[in-house]
Amino acid sequence: MDWLAASIQAHPHKIALIIGGQQWTYADLDKHVMEYCEPLKQIGVSSRQMVGVLMPSCFEYVCLIHALARLEAVLVPLNTRLTVTELDWQLLHLNCTLLICSSATEITASAFVLPKREVVSVHEPQHPVVKYLFQVSPGRIRLRPQPLGLITDGVNLPAPHRNLTDELEDSLQAVVFTSGTTGNPKGVMLTAGNFFWSAAGSAFRSGTLPSDRWLCCLPLYHVGGLNILFRCCLYGTTVVLQDGFDVDAVNEALDTQNITLISLVPTMLYRLLNTRTDFPTSLRLILLGGAAAPADLLEKCQNLPVALTYGLSEACSQVATALPTETKPGSVGKPLMFTSVRIVNALGETLPPGEYGEVVVSGPTVMRGYFGHRPLSGELATGDIGYLDAEGDLFLVQRRSDLIVSGGENVYPAEVEQVLREHPAVAEACVVGIEHPEWGQQVAAAVVLKSPAAEDDILTFSRQHLAGYKQPRRIRFVEALPQTASGKIHRKAVAALFDAVD
Repeated sequence: MDWLAASIQAHPHKIALIIGGQQWTYADLDKHVMEYCEPLKQIGVSSRQMVGVLMPSCFEYVCLIHALARLEAVLVPLNTRLTVTELDWQLLHLNCTLLICSSATEITASAFVLPKREVVSVHEPQHPVVKYLFQVSPGRIRLRPQPLGLITDGVNLPAPHRNLTDELEDSLQAVVFTSGTTGNPKGVMLTAGNFFWSAAGSAFRSGTLPSDRWLCCLPLYHVGGLNILFRCCLYGTTVVLQDGFDVDAVNEALDTQNITLISLVPTMLYRLLNTRTDFPTSLRLILLGGAAAPADLLEKCQNLPVALTYGLSEACSQVATALPTETKPGSVGKPLMFTSVRIVNALGETLPPGEYGEVVVSGPTVMRGYFGHRPLSGELATGDIGYLDAEGDLFLVQRRSDLIVSGGENVYPAEVEQVLREHPAVAEACVVGIEHPEWGQQVAAAVVLKSPAAEDDILTFSRQHLAGYKQPRRIRFVEALPQTASGKIHRKAVAALFDAVD
């Protein structure tokens, strides 16, 4: 769905994007996007084509996102922090035949060139196997058509002469990877409708003003960062884009750019509060999500417009938000308009207010399903435990039982454990999250050895296979892992092992 084309009809001269000292109106941005569309078409990018993008947040990335939407291709934003092994698995899983990179990621991207996969760069490449997007002559690259059964699994094929409602529902806009509870990455299939209704629900909940400027320091490979880009395009407001969170750059933008909204995870806000106590009067909302906010952090924010949010990739980010005027300690507020939340027991039965159970989400923001899996039946079982009060406000008791959320990044223990067990000296491993004042949680591993090995040996091996944020920060060698009465690993007892040595 081409949001930008609609925006230039409504407000061509409004500022769409600010990066550093440069800015572009919607009309300016549209001209640059058109410059990307033609070479993309020449190499075979077309409707429903999966296109991987491995780039930092930058102007070229923004142009690519809108160009792929205009061509009705499917954006696959890839995490620049992952290892070659992790990225290769994702590209193979989607049968992705085109990867677009930049000069910043060219070295990594060059490893993915295959007879059936092309790698092109938006900058003049230095590596001979990487092609330059803007100098590819017609016919030099020709992408092989992807099997429609793979691309559209769980999403209906669009019919000719669709109306807007059908187009929103049918058009697959992006596949965003998130880890499953087993630790295997899963491709979350998000439609144009998911993004549209997420934007609508957010606007009704948080409000939107013609003068809004949303500071985006979340990466564009995260659904949170991608959502900011699409939402502002639909609202006709401005994105102030930064390449990741740099506290000095964020402070400068807050002081000079009339920022009205900013999306942060607790680790970011923690660092920001260590550098300043006063915030500009233009700032009307700090959307805080991605991980549970510690009580001591919230205590420091009593005079700030903090809006606690709960969301997940499978629901196109935001599910519920508590506005600063709503004072219920621990609550993430009411669900967004058009989104429904219920709490269920193990049998799937709806529980009354105040009773703990699994959070189940439904509505038009819920994904079509995971790529290669059966489509959802309409409801999303999140695995998170919480309850609703009598007024319909949501309280989370814990995030997914085994999930570690460190600095806003999801780390699944099973994935880390699998890597650790591949070390020749490791017999068994259990990975848990340990509370940390800055990061929220820290990855820790209890390891059973079958032959002598040092902690540095284990960590060196792990770094070769896992992204930095997934690395264990603490390792404890044990004779055996504690078990429950049923013979399962007792994760709480493992976490207590680290508490005992603090």
